[in-house]
Amino acid sequence: MRRARITTTHGNADAAAAIAAAVRPDDTAEMDTRSDEERVVTMIERETTGGLHATVDDYVVNLTVAAQLSDQDGETSTDDTQS
Repeated sequence: MRRARITTTHGNADAAAAIAAAVRPDDTAEMDTRSDEERVVTMIERETTGGLHATVDDYVVNLTVAAQLSDQDGETSTDDTQS
């Protein structure tokens, strides 16, 4: 089994939670994404090196987009409306 742990820092806990929530739906059975204070931590396990490489590559693209969208005005975008 091949494993990768990817940890990124996003300035504050709210930003990290929002980014983790944005990328978590794309997690496969071999992935686990969570926020830990201002960090997003993702563990990935795959049977092959090529599979791990492809999954990490896809994840980093998704994470980059989520981080860019959450930081458009230097702050995390949030929706405080309640139903």
